[in-house]
Amino acid sequence: MKRKKRTYVMTARSAKAEATRRRICESVMGRYRERSFNDFTLDDVAALAGTTVQTVLRIFKSKDNLVVEALDMLTRKDSPQMAGRPGGFMPSPPGEVAAAVASIYDAYETIGDLVIRHLSEEERNPALKPMLELGRKNHRIWVKEVFAPQLKACSGGSARDQLFQCLIVATDVYVWKVLRRDQRLSRPMAEAAVRQMIAALTGKE
Repeated sequence: MKRKKRTYVMTARSAKAEATRRRICESVMGRYRERSFNDFTLDDVAALAGTTVQTVLRIFKSKDNLVVEALDMLTRKDSPQMAGRPGGFMPSPPGEVAAAVASIYDAYETIGDLVIRHLSEEERNPALKPMLELGRKNHRIWVKEVFAPQLKACSGGSARDQLFQCLIVATDVYVWKVLRRDQRLSRPMAEAAVRQMIAALTGKE
């Protein structure tokens, strides 16, 4: 009986600790969406999460570690926002351009602004580099998989490599930013523009 009770207590503590960890991560992402890395403090994060700075530091050790882990949590497969999205993108049938663009824009509408902020601070905050490099790698893998038929149709390795690089650019988060944030296009219009770019690159509507 005592062993069962002890197990229950340990499980409850573990669940509480995980809930605190997740709440802190969600809080820092809330702050990070509003301000640059240097414009918010751990006091801000702790207050939003309903905990103390000491607790934040005990769990994450530093502000850099906290931001990196929070982004990792946001993009993991078990995250509610990104569930079932390997590499952050919902899988789509190879060769289907409209589905591919909708898939990647689903991801960008969720974390695009945050990724842009990370990219702008990459040089000043080296702790972000591993996560951003992983994002670039995942993007390349995604392009290679979802546009496999278009790439295969290219004659010659040089043409294939060139198309691959162009598709990476056409589906990049910076293009999303230009269309959705700078030009203020609606999402359907932004997706239509990307589909048109891809059609021009592949020679297929």
